[in-house]
Amino acid sequence: MERRCQEDGGRSLTKFIEKAIDFYLGYLNTNNAGAFLPKEIQSAIDGRLGMFEDRMAKLLYKLTVEMDMGMTAAIDCTDLDADYLRKLRANSVRNVKATNGLLTFEQKVRDYEDTTEDDDQWRD
Repeated sequence: MERRCQEDGGRSLTKFIEKAIDFYLGYLNTNNAGAFLPKEIQSAIDGRLGMFEDRMAKLLYKLTVEMDMGMTAAIDCTDLDADYLRKLRANSVRNVKATNGLLTFEQKVRDYEDTTEDDDQWRD
């Protein structure tokens, strides 16, 4: 502790300890460890987060292109009206909320089969 006090340029050990306590109290008050990270570590974290953000943006763009292609193909093959789309959107929002966004194709098929089990449809 005495060596660190001298490295810090402190005149007395008491002042050095007081400064250390003030630093620690400031750390506790901020509830933000990032404010006390070395600049090199903070810079590395920011760089990795930036790379992650770029990657996610590219993946979302690709996913949106694929969705657009699928929606266009579905629209080309069917005759959908605005009322049906409104009901479909409301149902989809309800499904996503109920599953917290964890939908699978297999679950949708099981749910569809459960609701159409008694219907005489041509799905055979």
